[in-house]
Amino acid sequence: EAMRPIQMVDLKTQHSHLQPELNNKILEVVESAAYIKGAEVQKFERELEQYLNVKHVIACANGTDALQLAMMSLGLKPGDEVITTNFTYVATAEIIALLQLKPVLVDVHPDTFNILIDELEAAITAKTKAIVPVHLFGQCSQMEELLQFAKKHKLYVVEDTAQAIGADYTFRDGRRAKAGTIGDIGTTSFFPSKNLGCMGDGGAIFTNNDDLAKQLRIIANHGQSKQYYHDFVGINSRLDSIQAAVLRIKLRHLEEYCHARNEAANRYDQLLAGVNEIIVPARVKNSTHVFHQYVLKTRGVNRDDLKNYLNECGIPCNIYYPVPLNEQLPYKDDSRKFANTDYLCQSVLALPMHTELGEDQQAYIINKLKECIGSIGGGRDDIAQAGFEFDGKINDLISNIQNIISEFIKKKEK
Repeated sequence: EAMRPIQMVDLKTQHSHLQPELNNKILEVVESAAYIKGAEVQKFERELEQYLNVKHVIACANGTDALQLAMMSLGLKPGDEVITTNFTYVATAEIIALLQLKPVLVDVHPDTFNILIDELEAAITAKTKAIVPVHLFGQCSQMEELLQFAKKHKLYVVEDTAQAIGADYTFRDGRRAKAGTIGDIGTTSFFPSKNLGCMGDGGAIFTNNDDLAKQLRIIANHGQSKQYYHDFVGINSRLDSIQAAVLRIKLRHLEEYCHARNEAANRYDQLLAGVNEIIVPARVKNSTHVFHQYVLKTRGVNRDDLKNYLNECGIPCNIYYPVPLNEQLPYKDDSRKFANTDYLCQSVLALPMHTELGEDQQAYIINKLKECIGSIGGGRDDIAQAGFEFDGKINDLISNIQNIISEFIKKKEK
């Protein structure tokens, strides 16, 4: 049997296994004429609450709206500061800036791609009100340490869980919680390519706080608690019934999808064993990984040459992310160094990752990758790599000194 064409995400094959059920359910919603705020939306919210073991799920129009609603519900004022990561999709910082808040960017860990806890202290000012950790590529940030830090400084924690729905975080005392249910609010996206994706746009917010849940529902509905009575400035953001119906079906398969992604990731790891030019994704002990993306780091080989070669061989692959937020025009910040982010932007490469990835496809991908490394050799020499690693160590040292000075000043002020 011929190998199927390789895709970054193969939704067509995934949906083919569910086609009769999806078709019937979509037709049922069409015939019901309850397209907005129908029963399917309420049922989906309840089922997702049960899956996540969280008190409240508020469905909305997309993942960016979910972040906006979360920020709007916290009562922040223009000029207030929100700490987030420099190595993420733009939506995280975009919403902070859109609401006239100030995004304060910090570096990430070079192995996990998640927010660097050691950098938080130096980022704090009198105006800091919240932290937005991004569970990038499918693995939780260091939430226990982050919560302790947030409690110490009386900060809100909003988890950006767009890439990590289904991941489990384990605390030191053995307690487990789903990504997005650990901080004050969690947000997610149901963009079609996500681990739990619909057939259009969709998003949701999670919280265990009754007051925040009430506020979120009001803000998402034009700021009205009762029809035509508007208590707050709100927005119009809702999930439609057809998308909710699709998500109800796919939610029942989410654990199976997470397992399939992990199996594919493990196969990649095995196939890449002994390839010195490639660093496979790190796994942390206290979080499961749901592999929204399988992101390699290259060393001693030119990443862009490798990507171009794979593309020419019919293998899609992507760079998440080629430009850090601090170098994007709206968020420009030359005042600090982000050594780890800079290193990652020049070395990361995401291979195809989805639930339908075949062993023959993965073998072909890695054979071509090895073939390319053998032919192009050290396009970017190891000196550059060593330079990034040295910069990272210097950055850590500067960060530690800044923390010590910051603590000293705070003690003096007391």
